[in-house]
Amino acid sequence: MAVFWDAGFAATSLDDLSERTGMNRPSLYGAFGDKHALYRHALERYRAGARVAMSEALAYDRPLRAALHRVYDKALSLYFSGDKGARGCFLIGTALTEAVLDADVRGALADALHEIDDAFETRIRFARDQGELPRDANVAALARFASAVLHTLAIRSRAGESRAALEATIGPALDLICGRPRADSRTARRPRG
Repeated sequence: MAVFWDAGFAATSLDDLSERTGMNRPSLYGAFGDKHALYRHALERYRAGARVAMSEALAYDRPLRAALHRVYDKALSLYFSGDKGARGCFLIGTALTEAVLDADVRGALADALHEIDDAFETRIRFARDQGELPRDANVAALARFASAVLHTLAIRSRAGESRAALEATIGPALDLICGRPRADSRTARRPRG
């Protein structure tokens, strides 16, 4: 996965994959099939891990703002985890270019994006139903916006934007999705003097 993540599908050679896995070409073919099948295996493995991480981050034991913040924070940790620098999201970084000519990858990409939207939508609907958001909140639109923020973090991290700059975008995005946090009445008072 790391080889594809760093270089993309087209720029990754079988020699690169053999070196990184410690398997010779016949063993790679025997275990995974061709390069495309190995890439799809890596893509599905990434999606499975992302699904678990997203579910944990969006847990119902915390307010929506905290849950979304946790998604974005975990994503940034992953996006900045490359040995050679920030590499963004495996899905966004590798599947976008392949999706143009590869219907199989395009379908997997579309499914993954819809799955992310659905996870956000389910959690945002729960928050609305619990009174965290107005009853007339457009849950689907907010979910797509939450996804768009995630994609922006992925793209900008890979493009070299600093983690601090990306973290600074999270608060305003959460304000747009969740509403601005209410000031605590104890801290909102002006000192008497």
